[in-house]
Amino acid sequence: MKARTVFWLGTALLIAIAEMPSPLNAQVDGTPPAIAKTPAALPPDVAFGRFIALIRGHLMTGDELVRQREWDAAQPHFMFPLEEIYGVIREDLRTYKTPPFDGALKALARTVGGRNAKQYPKARAKVEEALTAADAELKTRQPNWPRFVLETAIAVLKTAPDEYEDAIAKDRIAHPIGYQTARGFILQADRMIESVAGDFAGDNAVPLADIRAGFTQLKQAFANVKAPKQPAIDYLAVLGIVSKIELAAGKLT
Repeated sequence: MKARTVFWLGTALLIAIAEMPSPLNAQVDGTPPAIAKTPAALPPDVAFGRFIALIRGHLMTGDELVRQREWDAAQPHFMFPLEEIYGVIREDLRTYKTPPFDGALKALARTVGGRNAKQYPKARAKVEEALTAADAELKTRQPNWPRFVLETAIAVLKTAPDEYEDAIAKDRIAHPIGYQTARGFILQADRMIESVAGDFAGDNAVPLADIRAGFTQLKQAFANVKAPKQPAIDYLAVLGIVSKIELAAGKLT
């Protein structure tokens, strides 16, 4: 997602997209967007889980903006899962017993584009059904679910600094979408780790405290979904905090 061009899709165009064959129905050719580049070292299940979590991060951001009735700002976060992620994982959906959900994503984007607050919850729930199915299948494949969630969350978190770097130009937040995307991935990674933190009890008090301290720093720096004009923290500081969280996570037993 380097150097994204900010775009706004009108309701009519969204409807047209929903009715057209999607170019994402083919394998991604050439160089994919940065978000679609799976780190080579990731096991297949972690790579797939990372993409599902990245979708959740975008939807979390979109939900927050919709609740604030910031429909235009929310819209790209419902389009990115379609444009940058779905085509990459489409061929893996059957392996992970996940029903195709490009239609649900298009319907959700169309609903947001039309500012249809009444239909939004139903459209959002359709996407969530597919993501829940993906999570359920991943869980059956993992002998150590907490460890898997932790590893996947760190993979998600490590995507955030590049998104944030893309947001900043000349010491200003020039691209709010990059800021919002980084924030969504940070919050999603935090939520994932907290969901299994109780399974790392016992001798893990210190690394857990270090992980939580790192997320506290990040959440303070990304306190508002609306990007500030001036960054509260620079890219290298974000990268450093992410590295410290990753190091602490590696100490969990």
